[in-house]
Amino acid sequence: MADTVIQLDEATRFIKSIYPHEPQTGIVLGSGIGNLVSEITVEQEIEYAEIPHFPVATVKGHSGKLIFGSVNGKRIVAMAGRFHFYEGYSVEQVVFPIRVMKFLGIKTLLISNAAGGTNKSFKVGDLMIITDHISFFTVNPLIGYNDERLGPRFPDMSEPYSKKLIAKAKDIATRLNIIVHDGVYTGVTGPTFETRAEYKLIHMAGGDAVGMSTVQEVIAAVHMGIQVFAMSIITDIGIRDDDNIITHEEVLREAKKAEPRLTAIFKELIDEL
Repeated sequence: MADTVIQLDEATRFIKSIYPHEPQTGIVLGSGIGNLVSEITVEQEIEYAEIPHFPVATVKGHSGKLIFGSVNGKRIVAMAGRFHFYEGYSVEQVVFPIRVMKFLGIKTLLISNAAGGTNKSFKVGDLMIITDHISFFTVNPLIGYNDERLGPRFPDMSEPYSKKLIAKAKDIATRLNIIVHDGVYTGVTGPTFETRAEYKLIHMAGGDAVGMSTVQEVIAAVHMGIQVFAMSIITDIGIRDDDNIITHEEVLREAKKAEPRLTAIFKELIDEL
């Protein structure tokens, strides 16, 4: 972990040599959810490959760069493309960008993702505000030596997703006449989509949606004292009795259809931070 802090310092110094301003909010854009970029007044873009110790995105739908600028006059840094454990990265690499954003100065993190629905009342294209998560099916990024400069050994996870931000987002959705659900997100490793039995197990365990990202990012963010808001686009319904074949192309297509509504909520939420 000592080496991790050195790497974080080196990555942060490199970024600040190019973009010296301090962002207030970090944004993680999930699979096929890049429309928010059009709302950013872009000041600087840095390819992941240029940043010391940064992983490089390998998944279709993730472009692979940090975008600096402003939304409604508020300075932000956006990850256009995230990293996943199933790509072969260590869990430390997966959360490395989240920690870098904290070192850059963010206080709030907004996360988006594409997820499979396990709540039978959900439909493809629905938006779900994440109120809690189940992390038992993936690897905790805090396993190993804990450096107190990053956060406490045993961080409290009773409110990983800010209730204050959830309330604001619901008010915004009502004002914009956008229907949103809330629910529990279950993190898994991937890259396989779940079997019928796994979807049923996740549903029985209390999960409303399942995906291959987000949970590790949130744990790392909470560990470092960042307040988090996250939202899923339900791109497929896993717990169904008919044709259960799901493809990544389907996920990207449905995410693209729903992202304008997610973008509208994120844009207004940033304005109220």
